Amino acid sequence: MKTVLFPVLGAVAVFAAGVTPSTAGDRYADRPPVMVSPDLSAPWVLQLGHAPGIVRQNRQVVQQPRLRYAQPGQPDRVQTAAVQPPSKRMVMRPQINPIYLPQEVAYDGPQKPGTIVIDTTQNFLFLVEKNGKARRYGVGTGKPGFEWSGTHKITNKREWPDWRPPAQMIKREAAKGRYLPTYLAGGMENPLGARALYIGTTEYRIHGTNQPWTIGGAVSSGCIRMRNEDVVDLYERVNVGTTVEVI
Repeated sequence: MKTVLFPVLGAVAVFAAGVTPSTAGDRYADRPPVMVSPDLSAPWVLQLGHAPGIVRQNRQVVQQPRLRYAQPGQPDRVQTAAVQPPSKRMVMRPQINPIYLPQEVAYDGPQKPGTIVIDTTQNFLFLVEKNGKARRYGVGTGKPGFEWSGTHKITNKREWPDWRPPAQMIKREAAKGRYLPTYLAGGMENPLGARALYIGTTEYRIHGTNQPWTIGGAVSSGCIRMRNEDVVDLYERVNVGTTVEVI
């Protein structure tokens, strides 16, 4: 009795819901194809590249290189070059000619050992040594109109000297639109560099520079420029009272 009652009750429930057995089975049957208007499907067909009658040019896809960078306090991340954070533009300075680096050379001049000789034509400074030798350094010398010559003594030595531009230099540079300070404390930004040797009673000095790429040229207002490491070396080798001959 139970086996007969269950199917009957199931059929009654189906008809009560207004669903016929055939329509209930349709959910598992094959559906008719969905028709899409051509104007809607055309863009997608074009993307697939298989639209009949359409010829597409081959385009080479260039993959952006993946670069790794790290920001302070953050783990490494990978980004494409297209979204890489902008890097600071590097300014390349010309390199000093190796001929202007310090070296021992033969010297046959008449000056006594311990004398400083500055050749403003060749842009060399010689510290005369014994036995026909000299220690040669490259220097920067006076620009055209600022050349000079003469024999003097070193009257003072300063480490990381202050700079007080002469009034004439301040006026001359102001006429060019460049305004100099009346005083600048010693340091890396100071144009006199790491050391200064004061020449006689003149306003000229043998000094270092924060522009080492200018060594070997006529670049100054009369002072003798040296690389910072070279002027430190010379500073330790000579004393106040040393003769300086500028030729």
